[in-house]
Amino acid sequence: MLGTVINSLALQSNLKKIGVESRVMTAISINRVAEPYIKNKASNHLEKNRVVIFASGTGNPFFSTDTAAVLRASEMKSDVILKGTKVDGIYDKDPINNKDAKKISEISYSDYLNKEIKVMDATAISLAKDRSLPIIIFSILKSSNIIDIVEGKGSYSIIKENK
Repeated sequence: MLGTVINSLALQSNLKKIGVESRVMTAISINRVAEPYIKNKASNHLEKNRVVIFASGTGNPFFSTDTAAVLRASEMKSDVILKGTKVDGIYDKDPINNKDAKKISEISYSDYLNKEIKVMDATAISLAKDRSLPIIIFSILKSSNIIDIVEGKGSYSIIKENK
């Protein structure tokens, strides 16, 4: 949990450098560096065009930060979840250790769970499925990737309902 707080504060610092107002909100009390997560307060920040960075997971053991991300995105009525990783999407096997790994550009929640893919945990995927909340998996290592995704470009995979 503490690692997510440190990363969130680093992200906030970088956003500030480019003139983007943001708030870090945590599920556990760390008042000197972040605000406590309160749903209505987070909504108010978003209404004021501030970026809200959620840190520390749910504050409960046994729930991953992936599950926390889906939970917070659901509460905030987000359109999509962006999950940054070391690779540019979902593969049929670990692309770092397997040169012949094949990228999966789009997959349904059910297929993701049935194939036991491990990019995100099953609880997070199940919750996203229940909320019809798409998840975009992309590489965090390329600095322009978030902008590319917002513009509909770039290399990524998406987990969503079958259409």
